[in-house]
This record gives sequence, C-alpha cells and structure tokens, in this order.
Amino acid sequence: METGKTHKYQVGDIVQMRKAHPCGNDRWEVTRTGMDFRIKCLGCGRQLMLPRPKFEKGVRKVIQAAGDLK
Repeated sequence: METGKTHKYQVGDIVQMRKAHPCGNDRWEVTRTGMDFRIKCLGCGRQLMLPRPKFEKGVRKVIQAAGDLK
C-alpha cells in the first residue's frame, strides 16, 4: 500500500521509513498519533517522537495497517 497525504495513520500500523535506524532496522510501529507521532523501532524497541510533517515525509510505505491485524 503506497502512502500519501490521503492515508490516515492509526495506532498499530507498521510502517517502513526512508532512513534506517542505527540498529539497522527500517520498520516501525505507530504507538501514538496526533500532532506528534510516537513510533517504536521493531528491531531494538527504541521509541521516538516526531512532528506529523516529519513523520509523513519520512514514511516510505505502510507494511501492515492496524485494521489488518486479525
């Protein structure tokens, strides 16, 4: 699923970011949404807070949407 300005991110989404984390992983879980996003690295568990524009610019694609977790 390609992302764009029309995608609404939800808590639980797994996203691939453009830049990899220093641990080598580029997949993150969204744990908070709003004006700021909190994302958790799926490699090492580190959590980051990013402003919405920086998060949306850095997302390459949504790997798994929260609604698909059944």
